[in-house]
Amino acid sequence: MSEARRGARQGAKQAMPSEAVDGVTTLRIGGVDVYVEGEGAETIVMIHGWPDTYRLWDAQVAALKAEYRCVRFTLPGFDIDKERRPYSLDLTMRMVDNIVRQVNAGQRVILMVHDWGAFFGYQFATRYPKLVSRIVGVDIGDVNTQAHRSSLSLVAKLKIAGYQLWLAAAWRLDGDMGEKMTHYMVRKLRAPADPQYISSGMNYPYYIAWSGAHGSYQHAQAFKPKVLMLYIYGSKKPFMFHSQSWLRNLIQLGCKVLAFKTGHWPMVEQPEVFNREVADWLHATRSKALVAAEAAAIADAAAAADDEAEAA
Repeated sequence: MSEARRGARQGAKQAMPSEAVDGVTTLRIGGVDVYVEGEGAETIVMIHGWPDTYRLWDAQVAALKAEYRCVRFTLPGFDIDKERRPYSLDLTMRMVDNIVRQVNAGQRVILMVHDWGAFFGYQFATRYPKLVSRIVGVDIGDVNTQAHRSSLSLVAKLKIAGYQLWLAAAWRLDGDMGEKMTHYMVRKLRAPADPQYISSGMNYPYYIAWSGAHGSYQHAQAFKPKVLMLYIYGSKKPFMFHSQSWLRNLIQLGCKVLAFKTGHWPMVEQPEVFNREVADWLHATRSKALVAAEAAAIADAAAAADDEAEAA
């Protein structure tokens, strides 16, 4: 079966709910286990990156679930208990789209994204802007743009290529060697994820990025936020995943930028401060987001009416 047909069949599957256990409702959507916790008028969809799982957001769910529906899942291909296979950008987008539409009845959601989850989340927001109300982006900005590449020193470029090609090779090798290489790099980069949930299967985005296989990521669209955004990054790293010009553009758009004295995982290294800043920003921007969504809905309705008039 082709990837397109497989993705279409997965997208057509409806959510299969289970009974809530300890306040967590588990849905099976397109083969992905989706965990829903909390109450509130707004829904936050949390997407992790490498080498993490849905568990990355434990502290954020605990802090936010009293006021928001918190939705999270492990990215396809990242679950150690499921099939080891790569997922193209288009297939990943269809799966995220399916999840977002089913957990929130097609209404706008807040995205909270990190690492590869930020890459996928930004692509989702670009492709489906009517499904996103606000974005909390963590430590990944305008990577792979000319502005970002120009901001990196030669040493930084070599370091990035080094760890990413290592992980791409680990994906390709698979087996014991692939696992040993993956866990070595996890330790080298001081990733806080629990090793028991980590496998070389998580490395496929690096393989796709560097090999151009499985549709490549070269057709990914440049991300320019069309909604309010909070960008949090760790300043204690040998290189940044954003350019200074991108930060300035965010601020000019009315978005907020915060630098934490952490590494790549500020939500884990300083969870209390992270959660407080996110909660405060969400409260402060709620009314603006609602007004923007209503204006967009009115504009869409007017455009649809004009189309119908022309067709008649």
